[in-house]
Parts: sequence; C-alpha cells; structure tokens
Amino acid sequence: MGKDIPIYLFTGFLESGKSTFIIDTLRDPDFSDGQRTLVIVCEEGEIEYEDDMINETNSVIVFIEDQEELTSELLAELNKKYKPAQVIMEYNGTWPMSLLQDIELPRKWVLAEILSTVDASTFENYMNNMRSIMLDQLSQSDVIIFNRCEEDTPKATYGRTVKAMNRRVRIMYENSDGTLDNNVEEIVPYDMDADVIEIEDDDYGVFYIDAMEHPEKYDGKTVSFKGIVFKDRKMKDKMFVPGRHCMTCCADDIAFLGFPCYCENAKNLKLRDWVKVEAEIKIEYLKEYQGDGPVLYAKQIEASEKPEEELIYF
Repeated sequence: MGKDIPIYLFTGFLESGKSTFIIDTLRDPDFSDGQRTLVIVCEEGEIEYEDDMINETNSVIVFIEDQEELTSELLAELNKKYKPAQVIMEYNGTWPMSLLQDIELPRKWVLAEILSTVDASTFENYMNNMRSIMLDQLSQSDVIIFNRCEEDTPKATYGRTVKAMNRRVRIMYENSDGTLDNNVEEIVPYDMDADVIEIEDDDYGVFYIDAMEHPEKYDGKTVSFKGIVFKDRKMKDKMFVPGRHCMTCCADDIAFLGFPCYCENAKNLKLRDWVKVEAEIKIEYLKEYQGDGPVLYAKQIEASEKPEEELIYF
C-alpha cells in the first residue's frame, strides 16, 4: 500500500503573494525531500515559475485556465502521468471553493492543508466590495498569511475579523520587508483591570473573539454586557446562553455568538428577550467546547433595551 499523496491548496486573490509563497515552499529542502511535486496553477500571476526553479525542485507545472477544465478525470490523468509524491494547487481567487468539494480526487490524494495569502494593504477594500468571495476562502483555511504589513496595519483587528468566522485558523503576519511578526498585541477597547469590565454594545464582537481565543485572561473576571436570551430543551433549568448575532458576509450568513451562563432564575427568562448580564467568568470543561472554555456565572440579570444596532459586523 502506497503512501497518501498530500494536496496543499493555496488560495487568495490575484497578486496576493500566492506564487511567491509556493516558490518559497518548493525551494524549502524539508518540503519535498527531492520527490516529485505536481503544481496545478489555476491563476497566472505576475511571478513566473522559471525553468531553473522547476528543475531544481523536481516539480511539474500544469496550467488550468477555466473552471470547466478542473475535473476528476483531469486529476486522475495527471496522477497517472506524473506520479507525484505531493500536489500543490494554486487556486483561482475568484472560483468558488465548492468547485473542489464536488470533484472526486484520485486514489490516495488527501487534502492536507488550505493556505490563504492576503495582501494587508487591500484587505479592507476586498472585504467591503468582495466580502462573500473572500470569506468563502478564508472561512475554510487552515493558515492565513497577511503579507505586506506596515507599521500602521491594524493586524489585531484583521485577525479578529478572520477569527469571527474561522476560530481554528492559524494567522501569520509578514511585514513588507519579508520578516514575520508573531508578536501582535491584542488591544481590547475596554478596561481589563476594572472590578466590572463594561462591554459596550459595539465591542461585544471583540470581547467574544478575545475571550474564546484567550480564555485565561478572563478567568475570575466579572463582565457586564447586553445580550439576547437563547435556550433550548437540552439545557439545564439553571442555564441559558446570552449573546449576539453577527453577520460575517451576507444576510444569509448570520451566526449567534454567546456564552453558556448559569443563572438561578434561567427558567424564567424568555427566549429572544434582551437582558443586561453581569457575571463572573470561569474557565471550565464543556462538551460543547470539546475542552475548556469561558462559562458565565450570573451575578445580576435585568431586562434591557436592545442595542441601537442589533447585529455585529466584523
């Protein structure tokens, strides 16, 4: 029985740095160990794959121009012809990710990792104008590299935006000089040292992402925020989930972000009512988290007017 053939899928818009990242990966002596790599290029960028690089890395480059060409039959043919040990696919940034899900991969081919490159200087523009296309890629990525970062790039903000719809992703920041910045300071817009940390309506999204990513910071802290009541039949009588709805890309893609909360009078709370919650956070195991995470213990619950803007936007 032969080994699995890993596929490394590189996504990102044109000129986001995909080709450069792929070339660097191919030249890494630890990547292929001299074995053949099949590179399927679905989008030609400004950086070319030069013959010397192709030869020295024992690579084969195949170009695909149209979506219709990317089929199970083509991949099977390429597998038979080149017998690669691993596959890199430079995916077209405007093609839907669902296209790949509908394709039957050759035997032994296994999707190992999805890596996305993002030009930090154009991130906000793309999020404002091509949000659904961009999030289609980023929401499924295992690794996201924000490149071309400058001193004034709001890295922490960009990271939270991505984490809002892909909590498991690893994020890297590359400066314009090519150096990596792995010490991005998470600055939150509320006072972490206050006796009661007041979370303003507009800051709930920041609070949620930060508490889920860095729960240890909040262990033993008391917070206060507005949320909508969520309950279902599986919950205990003394538990409910206060939270907010967020829109990640469009009106059809709305998620509820909330924290499990123990409360003596939880059974008296009405579904979808707005409440002001003051609660202590403890880090505990919950099966819903598949591990440890923030759990609220209510100190005070009172009825509240809904925020001026009900939805959270990232």
